[in-house]
Amino acid sequence: MKWFKKIYLNNFFFYVLIGIMVCFVLSYVFPALYKAVWLLVYVYAAFTAIDILLLFAGGAKLTASRHTPEKLSNGDDNAVLVKMQSTYPFAVNVKVIDEIPFQFQLRNFGISRKVAAGAADNFEYTLRPTERGEYFFGKLNIYVSSPLRLVSRRYIFGEGQMVPVYPSYIQLRKYDLVAFSNRLFQYGLKKIRRIGHTMEFEQIKEYIQGDDIRTINWKATAKKNQLMVNQFQDERSQNVYMAIDKGRVMKMPFEGLSLLDYAINSTLVLSNVILKKGDKAGMFAFSKKVENRVAAERRSGQMQKVLETLYNVNTNFFESDFGRLYADIKKNINQRSLILLYTNFETVDGLHRQLPYLKGIAKSHLLVVVFFENTELKEMMYNKARNIQEVYDKVIAEKFAFEKRLIVNELKKYGIYSVLTQPENLTIDSINKYLEIKARGIL
Repeated sequence: MKWFKKIYLNNFFFYVLIGIMVCFVLSYVFPALYKAVWLLVYVYAAFTAIDILLLFAGGAKLTASRHTPEKLSNGDDNAVLVKMQSTYPFAVNVKVIDEIPFQFQLRNFGISRKVAAGAADNFEYTLRPTERGEYFFGKLNIYVSSPLRLVSRRYIFGEGQMVPVYPSYIQLRKYDLVAFSNRLFQYGLKKIRRIGHTMEFEQIKEYIQGDDIRTINWKATAKKNQLMVNQFQDERSQNVYMAIDKGRVMKMPFEGLSLLDYAINSTLVLSNVILKKGDKAGMFAFSKKVENRVAAERRSGQMQKVLETLYNVNTNFFESDFGRLYADIKKNINQRSLILLYTNFETVDGLHRQLPYLKGIAKSHLLVVVFFENTELKEMMYNKARNIQEVYDKVIAEKFAFEKRLIVNELKKYGIYSVLTQPENLTIDSINKYLEIKARGIL
């Protein structure tokens, strides 16, 4: 009787049953219907029995499996593949109910398909996680019904699996070669004319036609009795650190993703660009204390180290201690470095409380403060006000937007670079600022 537990009644079964019940009620008014209704009941029972035999007799069945990536990419659409193979001699209607992780809060998830006789059917659905961590998939439930659609046979596949959600490695692949390709504008990146050179001596070599005569080494020329020139190369292997504020100001969500996770995704992509440009990439995160540290290096396993560290960034969103950040940078980063600080300031007063520490960091390093526009307030500014309350809301939104521009000017006054960006453009704008600094040779 195990097969009996696999039988599920479809909606169509109940619709017909309700119709029969209505006919029985009408037979009290029209007695001539009574025998016809009973005949209908017998026919209905026979069709139900035939439907059950079609689904369970003859050894025909349906097999299925779920295929997920080894890890999911945070903030991106991730494809999950479902493969099905039917051995039924007729086309079957299939409803797939996958027990997806609770973090997605999809309580009515179901996909209906039609599988031809003896055919295979593969399809994908997408999931967009908004938090890093471990996601547990449950069982794959499939309900199969014949063309009669009165009953369904339930199949259960899989015993559940855990899939980790990592920072956006899909963005990492997308921008992997973007800094070196001819499609920069396609991604919103700028080609920047190099206006300065930071050069270091490499070697002395014989002069050949086309060499810059200003690099002739006259002492070596006299010694060798032939023209010798100094050869230089662009200075490389400069230290670049991404400092991620994981305090309460980074908890604000946009499109389901917190500012902290936007910063983490950007750090992963930018680290890859930095390493491919020949510089050393490092990172650390801070709130009440500085942690999740990766020293700036250019080793083969550096990207994997950065990825694992970003995956493990956890926070209770405490108030950030910029004083401890300043002390830690002064103690642990001795060489002049480029520091991109991902944080957020909503008001000039909020900036002024941290400005002494930012000025202290900028004395020894090239500091770029990356903070965010409030896109929801921006929409409010451009919407037409329809009543007095919306006028007040619009004025307040414009005040906050003006404060952001004041913050940019205030930082510039003290020689601190800044990037004011929308959350969805954070990665592009961060890469642009790094490439600009490299092109201008100001590090």
